Amino acid sequence: MAAALKRTALRIGMIPADGIGREVLPAAQMAIEALGSAIPKPTFIPLLAGWEEFQKRGKALPDETVQILKNECDGAMFGAVSSPSHKVEGYSSPIVALRKHLDLYANVRPVSSVPGQKVDKIVDMVIVRENTECLYVKREKISDLPNGGKIAIAERQITSAASERIGKMAFEIALRRGQERSESTWEGWAHSQPKVTIIHKSNVLSVTDGLFRESVRKVGEADPRYKGIKIEEQIVDSMVYRLFREPEYFDVCVAPNLYGDIISDGAAALVGSLGLVPSVNAGDDFVMGEPVHGSAPDIEGKNIANPIASIRSAALLLSSLGYYGPAGRITNAVDRVLLEGKHMTPDLGGRSTTTDVTEAVLKLI
Repeated sequence: MAAALKRTALRIGMIPADGIGREVLPAAQMAIEALGSAIPKPTFIPLLAGWEEFQKRGKALPDETVQILKNECDGAMFGAVSSPSHKVEGYSSPIVALRKHLDLYANVRPVSSVPGQKVDKIVDMVIVRENTECLYVKREKISDLPNGGKIAIAERQITSAASERIGKMAFEIALRRGQERSESTWEGWAHSQPKVTIIHKSNVLSVTDGLFRESVRKVGEADPRYKGIKIEEQIVDSMVYRLFREPEYFDVCVAPNLYGDIISDGAAALVGSLGLVPSVNAGDDFVMGEPVHGSAPDIEGKNIANPIASIRSAALLLSSLGYYGPAGRITNAVDRVLLEGKHMTPDLGGRSTTTDVTEAVLKLI
């Protein structure tokens, strides 16, 4: 990514897409705008994508959206998408397509307890999910059997190149987290030594998951900069068990696409709600913030969607672009609102609206 100091303007593509994406993305925009002169003057470019866009015009991801992101934007924010659970001819997920078009090969999802909040177990982990391969290559076929039944087959793709670069991303994050802890005076960290846990199922999928674990481990063992990082492995099902029993055990977890998708949603339960967990889809040249939650059609239009994940995703976007201080202002404001507990949406047991929570955060930025 280009250095933050070289920018005189900040152009951010805004893709609300479906459902509550249209309600929480404005909160992210307002949080960025609240930073004022701490960042270059932002311009927000509205862009189309999603299931509703497909229903209207027959394409879930317009070519224009991709071209504007590639040629005119410094980064982007994505809201949420409503994908059908059954096959619809001509439709494919726009977020999956965007990851491929922009080579956003990593989905980075930090999951952490609010500093200062009284909890039984401290959660302080980052899940680094490979974004381009695994079963998400969507090469599936269905055929008839001689007995009149059907058989469906999905092809799974794992390459050493994709596994190594997601491994490098995970080790770089662990290295940075270790440095931040060593420079901090706070004593509440869950981990004294940075650690990368490789998530796989190579006891069954010995070829594909075997290649993934070997490729990631190779990255960690080959670079002397990572010698202070502990490398561990966990079979995915035992990892899920340990995640809920000992969440404090994990620091940085790196996983193939499907496992990463599942465990990151599961980890959100440890901190209260999917509405709290942010992410960024990151590549070498572009970053797109994306709240972890879905489109939530059951609460669409009720002004009760939790905007925190979207606001936190905006902070992650800014830090990925090099604006660490301004991003920290947003993060600290969110933490203070959560710590005070006065403005909580229904998913957290409160009665506040999306507007209430957004305004509470903006006052503290």
